[in-house]
Parts: sequence; structure tokens; C-alpha cells
Amino acid sequence: MNAVANTEGLRQLGELALALALSSIIGVEREIRQKSAGLRTHALVGVGAALFVLVSKYAFSDVTIPKLVVLDPSRVAAQIVTGIGFIGAGLIFVRRDSVVGLTTAAAVWVTAAVGAAAGGGLPVLAAVGTAAYLVITVGFLPLGRLLPSGASPSEVRVRYVDGRGVLRDVLAQVTEHGFTVSHLTTRPHPQTAAGSGDAASTLVEVTLRVVGRRPASEMAMALTEIPGVDGVHTEAEVDTG
Repeated sequence: MNAVANTEGLRQLGELALALALSSIIGVEREIRQKSAGLRTHALVGVGAALFVLVSKYAFSDVTIPKLVVLDPSRVAAQIVTGIGFIGAGLIFVRRDSVVGLTTAAAVWVTAAVGAAAGGGLPVLAAVGTAAYLVITVGFLPLGRLLPSGASPSEVRVRYVDGRGVLRDVLAQVTEHGFTVSHLTTRPHPQTAAGSGDAASTLVEVTLRVVGRRPASEMAMALTEIPGVDGVHTEAEVDTG
């Protein structure tokens, strides 16, 4: 009984090249937004997924024997879903009570699916999947900010001179800019206000966890104008895309 020869040619190279091109598009979007997984990671994931599918489709044709040795090409491809989960898990971590990296992990997962579709001989589906990714990550971001559930928490640290009622003015500005304070902590700052060393010029740092639909940086600019504020620092607490 003659074994069927392995099939290699331009078609397989074209499918692999398509996976590289589409996964690179996703990677460029992640790279521009300076996420932990960028162009190289997504390109490798897409090419790797496509290569696994191509191997499962073509690599074992010389050992199959009708009605005796039968292989299921989808078994290798199915393991991509499991394997990519380990990469995605490494991109997700918890900071305080916020989860960071979910969107990036999902992007890697979609990239693997796009690569698998390209390697599986479904170029239209792979291209549409890439387009859908861009619509979701780019187009849905402004829409999410308009929705009530789109409010994003941020951490704002304000350093100010103690004993002058500055904290009251800070909270008033936060409210006026449409933010809600979900948590507040204060602690003495080791430094003193410039130009004075008396008790009235002792610096205090307040940490505000605020939630709002607008960038916290806009509010931070207003806080710096309050008399007695010595410094303001903002930091987003969640991955917004």
C-alpha cells in the first residue's frame, strides 16, 4: 500500500504569510498603545498558531492508512486554545483590587484564532476576524466611555500643605469635574513645603481613588492650581484597552 506523500507548496507558504500579516496588524495596534504584548509577541502567536494548523493538516499524510491508521487533523489545532491560555495568564495580574491585562490577553487569544483560521485555509474569515478586532479595540473604546459602565477608576495622589483647608478644596474640584471618590487615605509626607520648616508648612499626601468618564489628567491640571497644593500625580488603575 503506497503512502500518500506530504503536500508542501506555495499554498502553505501563502497561508503562513497571511497569518503573519494579519497578526502583525493586531500587534501594531498593541505596540502603538504600548501594551505589555506588542508586535513581536502577536506576530509570533499568529504564525505559531498557523504553523500548528498546517502541520496538523499536512504533516502526517505519509503515515495514514485508510481504515487502519486514521488521524484527526483538528486534534493538534484544538491544543492551540489550551496552549495560548498559558500565555494569556502570564499577561494578567492583579494590582490592589484592579485586574490589569485582560484586554491584552484577549488580543493574544484572538490573534491565535486568526492565525489558526489563516492556516486552516480560511483567509476571508481570518481577515474579517482581524477587522472585527480593530473595530472592537479602536471603535468601542470611545463608546465605552459614554456608557455608565464605561467609567474608569484612577488613582490620584495630591501633596499639599497641611492646616490650610486644602483637602476640602481638592475634594470640591474632584466633584466639580464629575468624579466620584471611592476611597481616600492620607499620610504625612517626609518633606516640608519649600521655603519654610514650621509645623504649618508640613506636607501631607492624600491618595484618592476616583471614578469618572473623563481622563483624570484633566482634573489633575485643575488640582495643581489650588493654593497650597505642592504636587499631583495620576495613574490609571485598570487596563482600558
